Amino acid sequence: MPFAANSGARIYWKLEGSEDKPALVLLNSIGTDMSLWDAAMPALLAAFRTLRIDTRGHGASDAPDGDYTLSMLASDVAAAMDAAGIARAAVAGVSLGGMIAMELALGHPDRVSAVALICTSATMDAGVWRDRIAQVRAGGTASIADAALQRFLSPAFATGQPAIAASLKRNLVAQASQGYAGAGAAIRDMELIGRIGTIACPVLVVTGGRDVSTPLAGHGENLLAAMPSAKHAHLDCAHLAPIEAPAALAGALRAFLEPGADTADAADALFEAGLGNRRRVLGDAWVDRSLANRTPFNAEFQAMITRIAWQEIWSRPGLDDRTRRLLVLAITASLGRWEEFRLHVRAGLTRGGFTQDDLKEVLMQTAIYAGVPAGNTAFAEAAAVMKEIEAAG
Repeated sequence: MPFAANSGARIYWKLEGSEDKPALVLLNSIGTDMSLWDAAMPALLAAFRTLRIDTRGHGASDAPDGDYTLSMLASDVAAAMDAAGIARAAVAGVSLGGMIAMELALGHPDRVSAVALICTSATMDAGVWRDRIAQVRAGGTASIADAALQRFLSPAFATGQPAIAASLKRNLVAQASQGYAGAGAAIRDMELIGRIGTIACPVLVVTGGRDVSTPLAGHGENLLAAMPSAKHAHLDCAHLAPIEAPAALAGALRAFLEPGADTADAADALFEAGLGNRRRVLGDAWVDRSLANRTPFNAEFQAMITRIAWQEIWSRPGLDDRTRRLLVLAITASLGRWEEFRLHVRAGLTRGGFTQDDLKEVLMQTAIYAGVPAGNTAFAEAAAVMKEIEAAG
């Protein structure tokens, strides 16, 4: 694992992408690690060489005891950039990561070509953070995990994507309490609002319409007022934009950092995001075969459904994958779309998307509302797929 040593701590970093792409540094929020960016990576790697960093006290980086400062955390980023051989880069940070990005642009302006400040602020309530730090030092990160999760994600997303919510909570609880408290001290003691007006590089401020931690009102608007030349992007998400709106965030970053890019680049970003969802639901083998079978006649159609159906619909937070899978079965059986029905029966059963009992109940319901003949054929088609799966082991 690659580490950079700085101020008594080892900082974990990960460099990805083609060397001919412009460099983009990605910074995580407090309570998360570099995996925060996983869902956005396919779209970002199409345009950038990315350097992800686990902030001091988070992930695989060391978590020394004591208070951290933003200047210390910014120095960690510079050390990781040195270790990765990156002299200058655009920097995108979420929440605490955005605060570090501002400090880096102020203290190391020669290292920063542009900054994207995502769901972040230059002014936070010091008293709130003082209390939170005390709570973590007394009871560990588990004592604040439920409250943090409510700030991280919108209720609709947390309900629709319980596995993602559970992973976030599990990672937060596993975080060293001294690491969270140390990073919290950097937020508590930051002095940015009176200084950020001197940031000379281009700035993008990204706010989330469902963000209750650092909304536009009282936070994003302060950044925009202090940096009048900054651009603004408003996304439909809560605090962790890379998780709730990865494709939209990647598109906003690409539009900001590649002002000359045309609409084809935006379409590519949506395609890559949709392809990730398609692989998650149907599996790599099926998707690879589908891509290999594209022809000049159907390639644009395949690209369209990947961008729209698989990115726009399967990324929506309101329903989890299991519910969407079962809806697809009911609809395709009702319409007699048996090729699509068989595809989703196979994918769901072989990839743990639902059980045979789930499938049976959906088909029983379908027989009542779409007709017994549709239910009869659906049971026969599903049984044939299950027989094939059993034969294949």
